[in-house]
Amino acid sequence: MNALTRICPGPLKRALSRKPTVAVLRLHGPIGMGGRFSRGISDAALADVIERAFASKPKAVALSLNSPGGSPVQSSLVAGRIRRLAEEKDIPVYAYVEDVAASGGYWLACAADEIMADPASILGSIGVIHASFGFQDLIARHGVERRVHATGANKAFMDPFSPEDPEHAKRLEAMLHELQEVFTDHVKARRGERLVTDAEELFDGRVWTAAKARELGLIDGIAAMKPDLQARFGKKVRLRLFAPKQGLFSRFGGGGAEALSEAAAAGALAAAEERALWARWGL
Repeated sequence: MNALTRICPGPLKRALSRKPTVAVLRLHGPIGMGGRFSRGISDAALADVIERAFASKPKAVALSLNSPGGSPVQSSLVAGRIRRLAEEKDIPVYAYVEDVAASGGYWLACAADEIMADPASILGSIGVIHASFGFQDLIARHGVERRVHATGANKAFMDPFSPEDPEHAKRLEAMLHELQEVFTDHVKARRGERLVTDAEELFDGRVWTAAKARELGLIDGIAAMKPDLQARFGKKVRLRLFAPKQGLFSRFGGGGAEALSEAAAAGALAAAEERALWARWGL
């Protein structure tokens, strides 16, 4: 026993035997969907969780990722927060994709220093989409007259109850192309020389299996979270999950029957939107 262990054997022994810890952030669900009753991913819902994960002084932060996409703004905000903290605290970040990391889900994956996936994972869909409906013929058949009063020629932009205006459609397409450039620049900046090509096929909305994604440089390997982290940090590595703390009362806003009714309506809408996003990938 050396002099240091004789002076403080207990604390030193505990320090030497302490297991390495990896903080796990669970990023599951659609991004920015459903408002305050959403079970999905948003910066407001996860800001405190992400901050606590990095503040816990882990060896690394692991992203358990399973998302069909959603809001580009929320994707950018969450990914940006992860990158800022990773660089400030000099902590590596590893992403582990489960079923899918598509569109905004892949945007989040690129916040990691390395991306791993399951052999059956679906990845990519690097693109931007806007979808809506046109109800003008339906309401006309039922004798419904649409009345719109607006101060500005573009205030009723893409109104679903009016015939599509070619100028509005052209302006929308221009906006989508601008958002696509932001997404593409993010992927190129994060993946860098690992991308084997910057061909258009990478950024036209296609999705890939994990094996093909690895060939293209969109991911770094095929592995599950626990065995991969054990290979990196040893068999005794401890995985510590960080997730939002939200009780039943807070989920319904604490407003009694009215809040319960609002929650039910909002939950049904959010569930329908979420179902549509997952269904695109056969899930």
